[in-house]
Amino acid sequence: MEKVRRSGRTLAVLFLDLDRFKHVNDSLGHPVGDELLRAVAQRLKNTLRHGDMVARLGGDEFIVLLEDTENHDVVEYVACKILAGLAQPFMAQGHKLEIGTSIGISCYPEDGEDATTLIKHADLALYQAKEQGRGIFRYYDVRLTERARERLFLESELRDALAREELIVHYQPQLA
Repeated sequence: MEKVRRSGRTLAVLFLDLDRFKHVNDSLGHPVGDELLRAVAQRLKNTLRHGDMVARLGGDEFIVLLEDTENHDVVEYVACKILAGLAQPFMAQGHKLEIGTSIGISCYPEDGEDATTLIKHADLALYQAKEQGRGIFRYYDVRLTERARERLFLESELRDALAREELIVHYQPQLA
């Protein structure tokens, strides 16, 4: 980030989460899941431009750093390439696996000035992509942060109301 900051260039953070990976692990076991993760990492590496970076955060989450993204067209081109590449089937221990991915994107400097903020914002955009049908990418929007805060507040208020026994269940029959 310091290099990008000094040069006045831009940077995009792509937060990837594999779709249906948990199902692979649960049904075929962790050795198949581990082999699949290695294959995904290799395919990502082969898909990216020279100088771009990919790292596995943990589980089935990957981060891609795209430097020198002079406009959103470049970011969208790479995101589409990743989506298409990971939509192709994988072979792992004799199993043909079709997983796909969803991507959340945040850009430096407009979406954050530090790595933690950029990753958090890309993660929020990722969940937006998953909510809208998976296999797509979404950019971070400041409204996502507000929505997350509202959701957290509502959840906290509901938990407090439950603890204080302030909620009452009513039965209302429905007649056809």
